[in-house]
Amino acid sequence: MATPGPVIPEVPFEPSKPPVIEGLSPTVHRHPETFKEKFLRKTRENPVVPIGCLATAAALTYGLYSFYRGDSRRSQLMMRTRIAAQGFTVTALLLGLAITAMKSRP
Repeated sequence: MATPGPVIPEVPFEPSKPPVIEGLSPTVHRHPETFKEKFLRKTRENPVVPIGCLATAAALTYGLYSFYRGDSRRSQLMMRTRIAAQGFTVTALLLGLAITAMKSRP
């Protein structure tokens, strides 16, 4: 039985460079996106999610203000509205993900 020799990799490993995988490009964009560019792109892709986030924040803020003023009935209503707005936001996020996944399929 022959003894296996040492395994020599075809291409030396360089930790400073990403690995080369056939058919895969490590970067899609020529320059990295800034936070503002990414936020605007994601908002254009699914505009309902930021609206839901703003509605959630508004309901929370007004509910806390009502609680501070002592209007417990309005405060409870706004906390329930906040929960509904959060549910709306999560649903919009999941629908956006599903639509994006369906678009990317061949």
